Amino acid sequence: MIFEQLTVGAFQCNCFILGCETSREALVIDPGDALPQISARLADQNLTVTAIVTTHAHLDHVGAMSGLAEATGAPTCMHRDDQFLYDHLAMQATAFGLPTPPSGPIERYLSDGDVIQWGAHQAEVLHTPGHTPGSLCFSVPEVDQLFSGDTLFKGSVGRTDLWGGDQPQLLQSIQQRLLPLPDDTTVWPGHGAATQMGLERERNPFLIGLT
Repeated sequence: MIFEQLTVGAFQCNCFILGCETSREALVIDPGDALPQISARLADQNLTVTAIVTTHAHLDHVGAMSGLAEATGAPTCMHRDDQFLYDHLAMQATAFGLPTPPSGPIERYLSDGDVIQWGAHQAEVLHTPGHTPGSLCFSVPEVDQLFSGDTLFKGSVGRTDLWGGDQPQLLQSIQQRLLPLPDDTTVWPGHGAATQMGLERERNPFLIGLT
């Protein structure tokens, strides 16, 4: 599987491109900014985007989503419970003193248990509310990888003091949906460095004691 990571935007969001070596189809996760760089990386790998997904609708994760959809014709996908955040990108931008990113229609709402396919590969959708009501993680079991958005970080968890955040719900989501994953699952968060599920289970101060 082709794997590309870009760190984009004012908040250094991790954007991921997952591609199929046979079909050259690709999934783009969290295109938060830097549309030219994302487009260039896709072109370098000769990839055609079949779906654009976001882990949640904070502006730092969706800033280039509409532009990428327009450029590629690929559908935009997120959880319905974050539509209110997507509808208020201008409010989010004002709160952080940033320009409002463009927005277009969301073409597919994802639910827990859905499967996203690109070429020979697929990801399972995990609904993990807490950071936002519609936060999602994407599990790719064939390569033991999890794309956790702002739900789980190396040594930390997502903040819950923004719109719709709920810390007890966040910890419950991690406990029920993420901790059951194998220890050697590589966790790619929405910001910062990758980690492994086993290490987080043992060392993350927010998770110690969760079973």
